[in-house]
Amino acid sequence: MVCDKCEKKLGVSVTQDTWKSGSRSTVASDTGKQKLTENKFLTRAKGNRFDPTKANFKQCRICRVATHHPKANYCQACAYKKSICCMCGKTLMSTKNYKMSST
Repeated sequence: MVCDKCEKKLGVSVTQDTWKSGSRSTVASDTGKQKLTENKFLTRAKGNRFDPTKANFKQCRICRVATHHPKANYCQACAYKKSICCMCGKTLMSTKNYKMSST
């Protein structure tokens, strides 16, 4: 669970969006960043690739488990149970009347 502010910090996937009229790939093709039919796997720089073995993953502040994102402070399970953003810890909604279980 990520808030709107932290959603901009997430990485962009290599695959193109399937919805063509408002997708990032059509907007970017107008500015010249990426062509509509460009294969990003072949054209992207080799040294710019994400390597999970070299990434510095933080531990969850609640349960001390390794997080899934390099910039996240909370794991997905704790973020769901507490209804907080996994990156900044901002409360997303009130969970008073909900049964928030991980199973």
